[in-house]
Amino acid sequence: MLYTLIHEPSRLGLRVLGEFCLRKEKMNYLIFLLSVSATWSLAEQPNILFIFTDDHAPHAIGAYGSNLIQTPHLDRIAKEGMTFERCYVTNSICAPSRAVILSGRHSFHNGQMTNGDVFDGSQMTFPKLLRKSGYETALIGKWHLKSDPTGFDRYEVLYGQGSYYNPRMKKNGKEVKHVGYTTDIITDLSLKWLKQERDPEKPFMLMSQHKAPHGRWEPALRHLGALDEVEIPEPKTLFDDYAGRTSSAREHKMGILEHLGDKRLMLQYSSQFTPEQFKVFDGYFRPRNQAFLAKREAMSKHELTRWHFQRWIRNYLLCTKAVDENVGRLLKYLDESGLAENTVVIYSSDQGFYLGDHGWFDKRWMYELSYRMPLLVRWPGQVEPKSKNRDLTSNLDFAQTFLDLAGAQADPKMQGSSLVPLLKRNKPKDWRKSLYYHYHEGGGHGVARHEGVKTARHKLIHFFDKSEWELFDLKNDPDEMNSVYGKPEYAKVKSKLLQELKRLKKEYEVPAIVYESHKEIQAERNKGG
Repeated sequence: MLYTLIHEPSRLGLRVLGEFCLRKEKMNYLIFLLSVSATWSLAEQPNILFIFTDDHAPHAIGAYGSNLIQTPHLDRIAKEGMTFERCYVTNSICAPSRAVILSGRHSFHNGQMTNGDVFDGSQMTFPKLLRKSGYETALIGKWHLKSDPTGFDRYEVLYGQGSYYNPRMKKNGKEVKHVGYTTDIITDLSLKWLKQERDPEKPFMLMSQHKAPHGRWEPALRHLGALDEVEIPEPKTLFDDYAGRTSSAREHKMGILEHLGDKRLMLQYSSQFTPEQFKVFDGYFRPRNQAFLAKREAMSKHELTRWHFQRWIRNYLLCTKAVDENVGRLLKYLDESGLAENTVVIYSSDQGFYLGDHGWFDKRWMYELSYRMPLLVRWPGQVEPKSKNRDLTSNLDFAQTFLDLAGAQADPKMQGSSLVPLLKRNKPKDWRKSLYYHYHEGGGHGVARHEGVKTARHKLIHFFDKSEWELFDLKNDPDEMNSVYGKPEYAKVKSKLLQELKRLKKEYEVPAIVYESHKEIQAERNKGG
């Protein structure tokens, strides 16, 4: 009875509370009040289900207005909750984004500045603080931080990037192997933990984290051919010539035609298939690959770009289709089990992604489409359905948001702000007006290291290794085609953004060492022990 009151404060919970009151008429009144108070205090700790993907661009989600594919289950979260329209990443690359979410601190403070770094699991993270507040924590799926997860009662994670089929996973320190489609397997394991393995007397935090839709893009067998008859709309910037920006944009190595390559388009496969899987998978792709190779030499550059775009974007979208289906499986279980009423469901991805926009297929840039990340939140009874938020928010805020939901204290070193007031439509008067960005890696896909500041309307980017600056007016130029840095009419805007960039670097205590090469940074760390 008490479990129902604590974990399911729904209509059923209210009915049980009424029965509880009637049965306790002769109870000492003070003891009764104390017991009810304790019960509802515990009820304020909701369960948290965090569903996280890799490289899922907001413009491949229906709730964000996508015309590329339908995502009914993700859209359901938006319809029953809040869509954050201006949520941005601090560093648009996989491992650093994940480390920021765990630690609530910028990359230069948590130590995970690039994909090559090893996450220091001894530092304070939000899962550790949740456990101290009575939560049971679990992480299932993609980890990508090289060290073993800490702060979790249970974890089962992919080795490295993982594969789309038959993944190897590490379960609490030991290797296990699975057969099947990885997106389905991660959900199977998540459901198993929810149904059978967790302690039902504790609130939970489950991080169900997918490899999809990261490359190489291999759809589930059930989806092969599902978009063959669909001509995916080309982005209007597919044939961008980068004339309106600095050399940094032109020197990219993430072009749909030039750099995506036949290997990524599945003229070679990345997964280790079972014979049965290979027969179906190769049986679908091999004849299509052979037909393309037979005509490739006769195709013009524009024709080749369009062919590559259609082949790739279909595979990408079908990987997201499997994610959406599996989100639906989790939502269905929450409904059927009665957990939905007291579970906050959060969907996000580690950064945005280019879907042929500007002729690109990757991330890293502070330009809008890799900088912006999806964030959908459903919190029954607390978040207004179909609500939208346009405040500047960040993955830097996630840790403190999780802790605030749980009624737990954040670590004083955390640098974000809880989103709970925004979820409750109670925005603080001093909510931020700008965001700081810093991409550390350098060289990956030809993207130069850079930092910058963003406001609701403007964005200033500094490619500090190249001494190049760009300034964009997002109201007049939402596609960021033409930098207005140096134009007289934007002199005041430029001056204000330069001052704001300086202020943010001071606020976040950006160390001078981050402007050195990564090799020099590592040497400095090693020198310090």
